[in-house]
Amino acid sequence: MSEVYDFIVVGGGISGISCAQKLSSIAEKTYKILVLSASPLVKSITNFKPVTKFLHTFDVKENDASIFSQTHQNLTILSKFVSDLDSENHVVKCIDGSEYKYKKLCICSGGHPKLIDSNNPYVLGIRDTETVHNFQSRLKNARQIVIVGNGGIATELVHKIQNCNIIWTIRDSSISHTFFDSHSAKFFEQSLNEQNSPLIENNLSKKAKYTISKIELNGSEDKKPVTGSALGPDWSLNLLIKGANKESRKVLVEYKTEVRSIMLKEHLVEKNPDLIEKFGDWPVYVELTDQKFYGCDFIVSATGVKPSVDVFIKNNKFDLGEDGGLKVNERMETNIKDVYAAGDACTASWDISPHWFQMRLWSQAFQMGDYAARSMFYSLNNLTISLDFCFEMFAHITSFFNYKIVLLGNYDAKGLDNNYELLIRCTEGVEYVKIVIYNGKVQGALFIGETDLEETFENLILNQIDVSQYGEDLINPDIDIEDYFD
Repeated sequence: MSEVYDFIVVGGGISGISCAQKLSSIAEKTYKILVLSASPLVKSITNFKPVTKFLHTFDVKENDASIFSQTHQNLTILSKFVSDLDSENHVVKCIDGSEYKYKKLCICSGGHPKLIDSNNPYVLGIRDTETVHNFQSRLKNARQIVIVGNGGIATELVHKIQNCNIIWTIRDSSISHTFFDSHSAKFFEQSLNEQNSPLIENNLSKKAKYTISKIELNGSEDKKPVTGSALGPDWSLNLLIKGANKESRKVLVEYKTEVRSIMLKEHLVEKNPDLIEKFGDWPVYVELTDQKFYGCDFIVSATGVKPSVDVFIKNNKFDLGEDGGLKVNERMETNIKDVYAAGDACTASWDISPHWFQMRLWSQAFQMGDYAARSMFYSLNNLTISLDFCFEMFAHITSFFNYKIVLLGNYDAKGLDNNYELLIRCTEGVEYVKIVIYNGKVQGALFIGETDLEETFENLILNQIDVSQYGEDLINPDIDIEDYFD
């Protein structure tokens, strides 16, 4: 007979453990909580520090599941692979034949890399600790690699890799297009071929040489960034990522192109040996859609993630989003009774705030897991819950090329018509500020470097104050903008 739990959480990643931790903290000892994790190691949030009302920094720590469960009341963590879900009978089935009944279930199964060729041994994806260690091991003997993708993982790798040449293949017209438009991306171009980008000191003067510009959009700008790349906070900060080229590194960016084909050396020898003589002796070769050809030691496929929900949808009629995630409403509920979802496994399908959107980041995985736990607990106790305020505005803080990055609201002007304008301030090598204004009100902001503007503009986005009278003074570093809004 299946053991019955009040709450079952599937997944030992950020969203799953955040959900379990919250349940453990708000539920009394009479409630039973079970986490089913495919890995004996589970991730948790540590050193959580608020920066503003919406922004926060935190570290991710891996813990032994057995030790972690001992420190949380009513919480059991089992290292199990889920094989099926019987939603009618409220039963989760595992590969080893064990079954567990639930009153409320939260699917936090995460996502897996969308590899350009999942069957090729020379194509690597980076998603978790195991894949990072595999990448490090392979890189030690590498002289040249190809990185495919233009999101956070790809950007971080290009910055961190030392002693190895990099062919960075992107389908966009500028780097890091998931986070930056073509104008702001230029700020980082000087860092591409530096072995280590210089650290920006916190006390740099704001009176350094800067330029302020106002851009009014008329439909000629690039398309807005496509969201969706998964990114862990400072995942590469303390990693040694070195190749086999002693004190040598070059980065070549191939814009507006994709991988057409991948050929192993042994296949190329049979079909076209002249190419080996022309492009050098490499284990694998890549042909791009712009007809460029490169040899390399291996390929990193960093082209986003796909929700890992196959075992749940095979025998259940879940509503799915266009990205393959389980659709959830404003209470993180799926369309199947008593089944919730959070993190990379879900697709937000409620009436979303104009200043928030879903991006598969660890910060949102934490928020969704935490909120799903409260929603489950309230539902079990016949209580109502309001949508958490964190879904009012998109807010993310991270770092690229050793620069602090803050993204607020609709920072990429997604969905706005062509009447919006951008206020931009740039101090080369120090900071970059972009403010999105529509109908006289701030809709979003991007800050690179130590600008100290995040709290002020977070409030302007939330309050929707008409700022049209201030013009470029909004980003003038010689004016304390906070004085205007005291």
